Amino acid sequence: MRYLWLCLVVFAAITTCALTGLAKGNEGKKGKMKHAVFNNNVYARRDTVVKDSLLKDSINIIKRHTIYNKLTDSVSKKPYDLSKFPGVSLQQLLKGQFAGLYIQEPSGEPGSVQNMFIRGVPMPLLSPRDVYQSQPLVVLDGIPLVTEHPFAYDIQLYNYNRMGTATNPFADIDMNNIASVEVLKDLAATAIYGPRAVNGVIILTSKTPVAAKSVTFDSYVGLAQRPHVTTINGKYENAFRQRFYDLYTTNGRYSDDENYPIYLSDSLNNVYSGKSDWSDLYYRNAVVYGINFGISGGTDRANFRFSLGDLKNEGVADGTGLNRYSAMFNINMKPIKWLLFSAMVNANRVERQRNKYLRDRFAQINYFPDLSAPLPPNKDFYADYLEQYKKGFDNNKNNIIDGYAKIGIDLGKFKFVTTFNVDYNEGYRDVFYARTLLQGNSYASNYFGFSQRIMADNRATYDLTINKVHDFHFELGQSTQWDIYKYSNAYAYKGVNDYIKINLLVSNPKNPDGSDNPDYLNTTAFPRELTYRFLDKTKDNLVSFYAKTDYSFKGKYFLSATVRADGSSNAQPTSRWFYSPVLSAAWSIKKELLSNNTIISDLVLRASAGRLGRLNAFDNYAQGPQYTASVGYTGNLTVPGYNGFGVLTRPYSTGWVGYGIPWSYSNQLNLGTDASLLNNRLHLSVDWYLKQEKNLLIGIPAFAEYGYKQSIESGMAVNNTGIDVSISANIIQSRKFGWTSSLNLNHNANKLKALPRGLKQITIDNKLLKVGSPVDQYWLLTNDGIYKSESEIPVVNGQPLKYNGIALHAGDPRWRDINGDNVIDNNDKTLKGHSLPRISGGYDNIFRYGNWNLNVNLYFNLGRDLIHQEMANRFDFINREGNSDVNSVKEITFWEKRGDYSKYPLYNPWSTVIPYRVDQDLFLENASFLKLRTVSIGYDLTKAVRSKKIKLSRFYVYATANNVFTITPYTGQDPELVNYDGYDTGYGLPIPRTYTLGVKMEL
Repeated sequence: MRYLWLCLVVFAAITTCALTGLAKGNEGKKGKMKHAVFNNNVYARRDTVVKDSLLKDSINIIKRHTIYNKLTDSVSKKPYDLSKFPGVSLQQLLKGQFAGLYIQEPSGEPGSVQNMFIRGVPMPLLSPRDVYQSQPLVVLDGIPLVTEHPFAYDIQLYNYNRMGTATNPFADIDMNNIASVEVLKDLAATAIYGPRAVNGVIILTSKTPVAAKSVTFDSYVGLAQRPHVTTINGKYENAFRQRFYDLYTTNGRYSDDENYPIYLSDSLNNVYSGKSDWSDLYYRNAVVYGINFGISGGTDRANFRFSLGDLKNEGVADGTGLNRYSAMFNINMKPIKWLLFSAMVNANRVERQRNKYLRDRFAQINYFPDLSAPLPPNKDFYADYLEQYKKGFDNNKNNIIDGYAKIGIDLGKFKFVTTFNVDYNEGYRDVFYARTLLQGNSYASNYFGFSQRIMADNRATYDLTINKVHDFHFELGQSTQWDIYKYSNAYAYKGVNDYIKINLLVSNPKNPDGSDNPDYLNTTAFPRELTYRFLDKTKDNLVSFYAKTDYSFKGKYFLSATVRADGSSNAQPTSRWFYSPVLSAAWSIKKELLSNNTIISDLVLRASAGRLGRLNAFDNYAQGPQYTASVGYTGNLTVPGYNGFGVLTRPYSTGWVGYGIPWSYSNQLNLGTDASLLNNRLHLSVDWYLKQEKNLLIGIPAFAEYGYKQSIESGMAVNNTGIDVSISANIIQSRKFGWTSSLNLNHNANKLKALPRGLKQITIDNKLLKVGSPVDQYWLLTNDGIYKSESEIPVVNGQPLKYNGIALHAGDPRWRDINGDNVIDNNDKTLKGHSLPRISGGYDNIFRYGNWNLNVNLYFNLGRDLIHQEMANRFDFINREGNSDVNSVKEITFWEKRGDYSKYPLYNPWSTVIPYRVDQDLFLENASFLKLRTVSIGYDLTKAVRSKKIKLSRFYVYATANNVFTITPYTGQDPELVNYDGYDTGYGLPIPRTYTLGVKMEL
């Protein structure tokens, strides 16, 4: 941790010293500089420059008033540099770029789901449902993008992946089509987008057409480097386990243990104890490339932009990869001076090659074969397994289309725009596994699902200026959103052979007497014991009205007020509507007090406060007490019967839902300042915020006497407080050499403030929620070492110290008795660590020398802890061996040396207290890190290749290296490869080091 802080201090010192030393030397040159100061790229093209009146109208038909810029802490960036990063998803491209935006990348598998959080988490992340309700809203050209609903988890026995393709919903964003990215964090900026924006907003604005002809070509090709790993075999595993047999068995020989696994018992078996050369088939050097071609043109009355894109991103492990094909079309037409018609269509096809995890495959099909022998580390045998896998298929395809049609009326002071938005995302997954993979049972499944959002939006504005002193901006808006989520999933077992790959299979080709079964050839037969099908659909509607007034006095004082009313179909009838007020103010100290100051170029103080409703994502909360079917062991809904009649039952496993559930909402306060110094060469933005989440729903363990698992109740409250800091400095600014540096960071702390019924704490699974404590901590036993002899074990009233009624013995962990009651149990667990970073951010440096430029980006997380569950599983081999359940699955990576074995005591693995249990701080590790994420060098060849015949406005070539190195005390693979819960299970595929060469051209 110290060296990470030291790095930041050094960065800050260099920036400060250089800026101070050069401030005087560059005075008077500001009018001669040709390069932009803070545009994130000295060769930034004119994508965001408004060149003609039609383009101005298309961007600003309902423009953001100038007052808006003074009242919010929104951060905007031109994505020129972002487009050079060979990423697939929006999350990968934005990671570390904005203060307050924290992104999780739990796997390097292309197209896998990644999570985003703006200014902390609004609720405890107990399940994918909570993660879904904590995500920010992503808006593309005014279209609030839809994501996959987690209601499919209701019938899944395991939640490793959502049913279906489980593809990142933001893997369809081609950054070459984006002109600007903006992150909105406080209510002064987000309230206009309504309840879906309660977690913050990410605004993507696509490149708009221009009247002049323009042709662009952007492309890169690269290599994702295969990771270096250390493989092991059965001999290594035997040597690892031998130490435990030497200590805790009478003869010290695992060969005498009748329960010892067969695959390890024969040291002469070359299948397991011979060569461990499987990695050549699992890891690879992978190809990545991207290409985008765009053309725009027209006149002042009508113009267009059309682009085509193709992206291929192969993963470095397990044969994973993603292909994306995209097309985008924008058009503006202005038949008369005051009328503008605009439209956009963005279409994408995403094809994904998923991993071959045994765990995920078995969890999907709800079937666990004999797991007594894992995949062998021998290359020949692993190759045979892959050949059996190739007899089947796992096709994952997504079609995404979003667009808008907009009509704008501009009558000078009065403007009106009506917009129709559509976002549609459909996914297909077709799977077939051959019989040889499942003990003679083939498996087939088919999934189709879609998420659809339709929105009608109307806005009107009126601008009024009185005596050139009072500036008013009035805005009225109304919108209606219709969301639909639907899926159909069918699967079947026990196929006749591996050549018939259908999901309607007949199980009885012969009658009991040996004669042919006539139903065998009847394709309408639907034997329930082999074929299962489930489909579901949910929808919700949102109707919103809002009014907004902005006021400015002499450009010194700024006030804004927003009031909105939102009605949701997912709210209960007695609380259908929610009303949200937001107030914000700003004061320009520069204009008021420092107008003659030459050092301070601008200085503004900002404040905002308000309330915004939080939508219930699930429609069953709006129904009150309800009836349901039951989920059987296969994961399918079954209808109970009574005397041969189907009946409905209460949702005992899901939980009781009563009446009187109000809207959840968020109270937010933001205090900030923006300062520019030294002729705008140094920019500083600091924001302190408080977010109070109220009336959150949570399942309280209750009503067990009636058969319920829990009661869904309102009343949980969570606070997030923190600071966002952004610093950017144009340290050196001359014709020959330039140096621009920028640092962004966020400090966040959360705390649980209340629980329903006035409870002070509740336990849910293995997590303790305690009022007054953070919600992202782990609930763990404190480990103080090992009891080496029976004499070391405390004896109370003639009885040895016990763990949950089990007497502790030599070789057991020395768990601390926190409450001093001479018993080790859950009452001795304490809250420790944080799964979310206390400080996160990024540090950028851009150097320019002549036509060369160098960009160096660092990304860091500080104060973050992880549970190294993969290591706990490795040591807990006794309890994970030979069982047919998800905890006993061993992937091919079982034969890979990971972690530091020497730091863990040699407990008795046969002990019934399960000494290597994961709920202890033995496996809690500091996962802070500093990454050199990107190094990019480029050269501007525009002047060199420009000629009379070829009039290039830009020709830029570059080379990048990504994920260059990581500095961390964490002993696992990569501190980023962890899901939302903070447990490193070892299932995250590596984030590769990637090298690319690219070119950007414009005619």
